[in-house]
Amino acid sequence: MAWRVIQSQDDFSIIGSGEQQEKAMGFGEPSGVNAWSLRHKPTGADATWLANPQPSPQNSIEFQSELNTIANRPMPRFHSPLPSLDFPFSEIGSMLIKVDCEIALTFNEPSAVVLMLHLHPSVGPSIHTPERLEVEPNVPSRLYIDLYGNWCTRLFVPAGRVVFRNSAIVNDSGLPDRQVWNAHQHPVQDLPDNTLLFLLASRYCEVDSELKETAWKIFGHLAAGWPLVQSICDFVHNHIRFDYQLARVNRTALEVYTERVGVCRDFMHLAITFCRCLNIPARYCTGYLGDIGVPLVPAPMDFSAWFEVYLGGQWYAFDARNNTPRIGRILVARGRDAADVALTTTFGVNQLQSFKVGTVEVN
Repeated sequence: MAWRVIQSQDDFSIIGSGEQQEKAMGFGEPSGVNAWSLRHKPTGADATWLANPQPSPQNSIEFQSELNTIANRPMPRFHSPLPSLDFPFSEIGSMLIKVDCEIALTFNEPSAVVLMLHLHPSVGPSIHTPERLEVEPNVPSRLYIDLYGNWCTRLFVPAGRVVFRNSAIVNDSGLPDRQVWNAHQHPVQDLPDNTLLFLLASRYCEVDSELKETAWKIFGHLAAGWPLVQSICDFVHNHIRFDYQLARVNRTALEVYTERVGVCRDFMHLAITFCRCLNIPARYCTGYLGDIGVPLVPAPMDFSAWFEVYLGGQWYAFDARNNTPRIGRILVARGRDAADVALTTTFGVNQLQSFKVGTVEVN
């Protein structure tokens, strides 16, 4: 969890993504935040709900109903504004994963809020149990899709404590990230127009810095394509030491490279920057990633970060932090870097009270 609070009436606070528990200005260490994880199969009330799902409470926002209201006409259950998924439909359905999150903030005065808590539109066809976005207290909301194809929710909340929740059950292939070692790199002149943005510099990925020369010095002798991207992941994975206590919300890729320490988003920012310097389109991703197929981690669960590169005519997921194929990535948002995928953007002074994330395989 990456989050910061700017103590200014006109500034905004961001709860970002990428498994980054960072120090909050004025709140001390993140260990003081009320957070838990759901990593095991559910029991008790949670298991009862999964066996007999109940209708949403009066103040919940049913995702499909919200879509119908916005469009003012009936829509199919699985509505996706994007053209296609990044994996074949034949791979959907061998595993059910429940994902949920809860964020509680206390506002000094009524404030505008933009949420990015819905699952990404490309996940729509694989949603088994519809999303349930809840806001306490209940306030009007409106959905829109941002420049990068992500669902966003606009609200205006009152002063005091406000809680945002979302949950869903998703069909997943149960397969690890795809490995396509013969996926080729496209010459820039052959790239689709909509990939060119992901070759350019962005807030945390300084392609127009000394990292360009560094990238060509370290990787320029390697053959283009999948093995090159994997070499970048190997280098970043070994170059950076993961440390929550030294997390910093404004650390850029160049600073990650020189300081050699960071959290999830820092690994991805450096890997993305190296890819772009070598003319490989790369974009930042945030979402859910549980401990499925790997040893359980005792620390509280968080949103995770990974990145995607464009090779062989499609986008593929890479993860410089874990640096191994993983099962069960559930996408929430994509963008140029972490600045584009803040889970909660609030315009006004507020304090984070709790942050909870759950990801678990269910029957």
